[in-house]
Amino acid sequence: MPMPIAPMALPLLVAATPLPSDAYRAPLPSGPGGAVLPLIESSPVETFDPIGRAALLRDQMPRFWSGSYVPFDGSGPQAVELSLEQVSAAGQMVVLVGEIRVADRVSPVQGNFNARSDQLDLLVLGSDPGPSLQPGGSFQGVQGMTLAGWKADRLTAMGGRLVLSPIARRALPPAPGAEPIRGLW
Repeated sequence: MPMPIAPMALPLLVAATPLPSDAYRAPLPSGPGGAVLPLIESSPVETFDPIGRAALLRDQMPRFWSGSYVPFDGSGPQAVELSLEQVSAAGQMVVLVGEIRVADRVSPVQGNFNARSDQLDLLVLGSDPGPSLQPGGSFQGVQGMTLAGWKADRLTAMGGRLVLSPIARRALPPAPGAEPIRGLW
């Protein structure tokens, strides 16, 4: 007659037997002749200083930018000018304050530029930012100031692409009635 199998408790011997401490140790780097090198010398050290780069960008970032905005809704490109009136560093962030001109409309802007990742967030603060742009939207980019996308505040807006390049200085429009001076040659 077969006997029924009953579960029985087995003592846990695994917890009682300690594992050797070398079981989880990584091999140490060795130098010439088998000498063990100190671990501190072989560790990589990050030399990038985002706070220092933010201070450098604050001093060297161009204050005037020019380019175009192309909406994704199919309308034509629009001329854009960005002038930065105030550029300051706050840790690894560069704080930008200025104004943007899209087509014929001027709006104040405020933004942050991350010195570590080159990410740009530029908020358009005006109530009428321009054609194909809606109040409450922002330009966001991950390639610095040169390329950004319009992120509207609504899902129904198509968005667009902003392409900027720095200009050396802002060209002042000629005074009314004044003719340009021509060279003799």
